[in-house]
Amino acid sequence: MIQSKGYAAQTPETDLAVWDFERREVGAHDVQIEILFCGVCHSDLHQIKNEWFPGVFPMVPGHEIVGKVIKVGNHVKNFKLGDLAGVGCLVDSCQVCENCKEGLEQYCLDGNTQTYNNKGRDGVPTYGGYANNIVVREEFVLHISDKLPLAATAPLLCAGITTYSPLKHWKVGKGHKLAVLGLGGLGHMGVKFGVAFGAEVTVLSTSPSKEAAAKELGAHHFVVTSDPEQVKEVIGTFDFILDTVSAPHDMNMYLSLLKTNGIHICVGVPTEAMSVQAFSLLGGRKSVAGSNIGGLPETQEMLDFCAAHQIVSDIELIDIKDITASYERMIKGDVRYRFVIDMATL
Repeated sequence: MIQSKGYAAQTPETDLAVWDFERREVGAHDVQIEILFCGVCHSDLHQIKNEWFPGVFPMVPGHEIVGKVIKVGNHVKNFKLGDLAGVGCLVDSCQVCENCKEGLEQYCLDGNTQTYNNKGRDGVPTYGGYANNIVVREEFVLHISDKLPLAATAPLLCAGITTYSPLKHWKVGKGHKLAVLGLGGLGHMGVKFGVAFGAEVTVLSTSPSKEAAAKELGAHHFVVTSDPEQVKEVIGTFDFILDTVSAPHDMNMYLSLLKTNGIHICVGVPTEAMSVQAFSLLGGRKSVAGSNIGGLPETQEMLDFCAAHQIVSDIELIDIKDITASYERMIKGDVRYRFVIDMATL
């Protein structure tokens, strides 16, 4: 077994702390990565606190992982020692179902294996990227370009692909009016991709103070949704709304902002169910849709697109010992826009 060191929550009530644990030896098809940076996703906190479902404890969070390959199995073909590599939200799937064969491992019909807070097909718990190393099947390891700052690339493995995938699926681009609801870790990436794809991008936010930041990211317009007059001006104007908000909000009001045949795409995950009135959909043949990260081929495509267009996340680098304080700041929205842990501080 490989000796590993990380930060873990022992229970939903305890703060993260140093924890020594073991990972499997590198098998014939495995890649071992020395983790250099790991992004902090709001879902890390949701899962530590059992806000979505009962967790697997001890829990080592982290699914925005970048680092350097330090060992490869005998049958590994696409990675070598010293390569920069990344691991996102998935570390395994059945690889034989209809969805997996189409590169949609996130929708594996037999259930995929999450990078942490899950059990693998061998029944062993998975541990994430708040650690010094990780061992993953080659098929679930991604190539990271040396053209981009490594720390700022880490959040692309979740925040990046979560926003890239739906915009690509619905072919959002030139001639479309895209509204990005919420300007946080997901929202700021939605703005960057929407602009890069050629859409006319509007940020919808309850916080007037975020307008300057939205414009700095490239947004063409900004609407304060707590101002009825500003909302009135954009009723029926958007082709798509990319909803990145994970707090309860009035879906019906936002659906009124869509054009006929408009699509409201949910990528945020509120902890409470949201109510949608039938007439909010019927009065314009509107749709509410959802999207969950991306498969491995699309994630690599996204990383390559970012390298070609110099797109990364806006981050604040932190020490691992500051993770609890960073969670508290994240809840308050006091980060622009993603915390990333420097694993050299472990």
